[in-house]
Amino acid sequence: MRVRFHLPDFSGNFKLNYMFVEMLKKRPDFFREGVEIASFYGVFPPCLWNGGRPQPGNTDKNFIKSVIKTFNDEGIPLRFTFTNPALEKKHLSDERCNMILNLANNGFNEVIVVSEILEKYIRNNFPKYKLTSSTCKRLNSEEALVAELEKDYHIVVADYDLNNKFDILERLPRKKDIEFLVNAVCTPECPVRAGHYYSLGEQQIAYCEHIKKYPNAPFDRLKYDPNNYGGCVFAKRGTFEIRNLKTHISPDDIWEKYVPMGFEQFKIEGRTASTLNCLETYMYYMAKPECRDEARFYLLNALESTGALIFR
Repeated sequence: MRVRFHLPDFSGNFKLNYMFVEMLKKRPDFFREGVEIASFYGVFPPCLWNGGRPQPGNTDKNFIKSVIKTFNDEGIPLRFTFTNPALEKKHLSDERCNMILNLANNGFNEVIVVSEILEKYIRNNFPKYKLTSSTCKRLNSEEALVAELEKDYHIVVADYDLNNKFDILERLPRKKDIEFLVNAVCTPECPVRAGHYYSLGEQQIAYCEHIKKYPNAPFDRLKYDPNNYGGCVFAKRGTFEIRNLKTHISPDDIWEKYVPMGFEQFKIEGRTASTLNCLETYMYYMAKPECRDEARFYLLNALESTGALIFR
């Protein structure tokens, strides 16, 4: 049995994720059967090609090299969320994004894609990368998902509106190559989701252009969000509240329904969540229920003892 989790933010959550890897190695008794870390996903901000979630900040080349080496040495690939749907051809030459791809171009790491022009560029110039088709494409019908599975993707992420629709899921081919977003905060069947993703892409481009010109000046996101997508109240749903959504996939669902059907790829959302939120979500999905308290304390203690979290 393999239950493969794709976990958020190799950059912002670097310390949490490294400590989690160590705990998984040292205390496998804490975890449910078959748990594996399939990848850590995210970007090294600032990153113009980034999509799905805004990622401000600044990471230097030495940090980038260190993170790539640290997780690759553990046998875990990085997956770059290059899912900005607002990209134009002029953006393909972005120096920083190309630098990042060159640094991680070892045949082990991966890229999540939405934009056809960026996908073509990566296939032509960085053919070693395995490509994942993003949930941002909104493949929310059986026909659309099956058509995507016929293409040359390493993994295809289903739209979470298909979560728990077992009549459809049972008929799908290539089940081991389909990934499910298990803990989405967005409202099921949200009519503005695609527009929100596009707006976030435009904001990411504007942010990257802004900090090049005005590195010490604050960026006004609201200028680039005329539809006020950023005011969505549902984005503030907590880790416990989302469990009531019909698109939520519980850990029991994973082990009792999805894995027996042949699925094994599961993505945990959380690039913009707090460290404690991510930690609690990791415990919920991957720790045995009877071990969650001890595992949580073990990980919190490790984070505090290394200075990664300070409780004062």
